[in-house]
Amino acid sequence: MSAEPQVALRTVPVADGVELNVAVAGTGPAVLLLHGFPHTWQVWTRVLGPLAERYRVIAPDLRGFGASTRAAGGYDAATLAADAEALLGALGVRSAAVAALDAGVPPAFLLALRRPDLVRRVVLMESLLGTLPGAEDFLAGGPPWWFGFHAVPGLAESVLTGHEGRYVDWFLDSGTLGEGVPGSLSGVRDAFVHAYTGEEALRCAFSYYRELPTSDRQIRRALDEGLRLTVPAMTVGARPVGRALERQLSPFADELTGHLVEDCGHLIPLHRPAALLSLLRPFLAHGKLEA
Repeated sequence: MSAEPQVALRTVPVADGVELNVAVAGTGPAVLLLHGFPHTWQVWTRVLGPLAERYRVIAPDLRGFGASTRAAGGYDAATLAADAEALLGALGVRSAAVAALDAGVPPAFLLALRRPDLVRRVVLMESLLGTLPGAEDFLAGGPPWWFGFHAVPGLAESVLTGHEGRYVDWFLDSGTLGEGVPGSLSGVRDAFVHAYTGEEALRCAFSYYRELPTSDRQIRRALDEGLRLTVPAMTVGARPVGRALERQLSPFADELTGHLVEDCGHLIPLHRPAALLSLLRPFLAHGKLEA
């Protein structure tokens, strides 16, 4: 059995005053992993090591999240995509596959849409692309309740400060269909709670939701310009999003493969890592990626 790849943490400047905390492991073709809410780079813990056996895995905390700079603004999809592009440039990466979960999906999509020379393949998991058609069934009862709660400036922070652990645990339980995070991953759970503790940390996290209308306009504007997703793309759905993202993306993607992971919650890389790796490995291995 091969040794577990070593994970190195780096601080990488990506914009004026903004630095990203980045986990890097392995060597070979680059694979960029973008997390969601309420996660840090550690949401990839169970797949990062296996991927690092063949790839140079790059897993940042998005701006405002985890140990990255808690910026005053810039939580729209286009700015987050620019952060990811700058990160790859700073690390000397000329070509990368990108895999994204939840809040990481819109910036990953925009990056792949606008920079097919940089993003060679893209994997998008358990999220929506703004208000594009295709998610009507998922949204039939309205968006998830926390979208509105998080969207009101200052409200969620004032309610949740001092109760962050309980709130994060709800998402971890819900995202694993009630199974929760196993004891062996208690450190991951604790890292999430630490990353989202305090009014300023919560403000940054909820700013992503407050910028969703802007992100939606950015996505629609790019598509209205005639841009298409020309790189090979894969969607991976579970519960609750299912195949909604696949349906949204289908009209705009030249080469799209969609998968649904059965008996799996929203936190695919933590809940069903083996199933996710069985999809990622052949997808990433197909075609040439530069180191």
